[in-house]
Amino acid sequence: MAGKGIAAEGLRIDWSALMRFKRTFTDSVPQSNERWLAESGIGTFHGAARFTGPTTIAVGDQPLEARRIHVATGARPATLPIRGHEHLVDSTAFLELEPLPQRILFIGGGYISFEFAHVAARAGAQVTILHRGPRPLKQFDPDLVELLVKRTRELGVVLHLNAVVNSVEPAGGALRVQASTPQGPRALEVEQVVHGAGRVPELDGMRLEEGNVAYGPRGVAVNEYLQSTTNPAVYAAGDCADTPGLPLTPVAAHEGRIVAANLLDGNTTRASYPPMPSLVFTVPALASVGLGEAEAKAQGLKFSTRFEETGDWYSTRRLGESLSAYKVLVEEGTGRILGAHLLGPNAEEAINVFTLAIKAGLTARDIKDTIFGYPTFSSDLSYMV
Repeated sequence: MAGKGIAAEGLRIDWSALMRFKRTFTDSVPQSNERWLAESGIGTFHGAARFTGPTTIAVGDQPLEARRIHVATGARPATLPIRGHEHLVDSTAFLELEPLPQRILFIGGGYISFEFAHVAARAGAQVTILHRGPRPLKQFDPDLVELLVKRTRELGVVLHLNAVVNSVEPAGGALRVQASTPQGPRALEVEQVVHGAGRVPELDGMRLEEGNVAYGPRGVAVNEYLQSTTNPAVYAAGDCADTPGLPLTPVAAHEGRIVAANLLDGNTTRASYPPMPSLVFTVPALASVGLGEAEAKAQGLKFSTRFEETGDWYSTRRLGESLSAYKVLVEEGTGRILGAHLLGPNAEEAINVFTLAIKAGLTARDIKDTIFGYPTFSSDLSYMV
């Protein structure tokens, strides 16, 4: 915002102060949650749980028996076939770093790596991302991802694609990362290596076989009621369940409500998945809901694509930003919104309007005919369809 009304001298991220501020949100959560559980008459047991039978588990030496068991253990970082993987830290540990290391390398080109890379680079760190595929953020529209990649590199982040990490080893107070890249072997020395290469269901050590609970790489196998396909006494939801939902916090909460209803009232509620937006909180943010072009074509749908870079729009320029774009898929004949993909300031909020439009079956004409408050980001939507 320099020269646009804000004096930018000295403006920077103070990492230590940022972490202290973050803890005012996070430190009290476990204690307040346990107090809320106790006040609600819910017993808590601390320790690693494992099945000992179809309706019995043990937490440490404490045996427990129940008519119903709900597995909601979430996900953990995937184990990577890298020599020296024990030197990696996960996203939780990264947000406890004090102070922020000067040189940081992220393995993987997903949400975690891009979001944290944008923060770390703006906090003054030298940041590198190594991604083993040809395109990062593969869940998002490729044209918008290409624009975000360009901005990320302009920020000073070094991004290597088709790069495979082979080993991580201590090297005189630092860590040496050996990687294979299209340009040949690379050796990089950094102070911190962060695991950003995906997560898997957290089911290790639960002995699901003892409970006759079938599971696979995507988690516990469940039916439409989120009930185990092999043990009707067991339910599962969230990242540890094999469901079509995205591995996102609101999806886990949605599935948790379904399981709660079925635990209390019997199998009365089937799992359904309304349009669910997905976001990457970089600067600017990237957001998506509904179908992408490849998905729509695979389903045989006929549609038109509205795609435009909008860095010269007033809503972008007035925040001192120069990067924004959108891509919206509109079905031919019906005018239904099939998918929306946004990059730019306030994309994380504007995508919610498209989410509601898709869920309600609104058409492009419905959006064009809506009078939005002006000047707002939502008022841009009528020009996108």
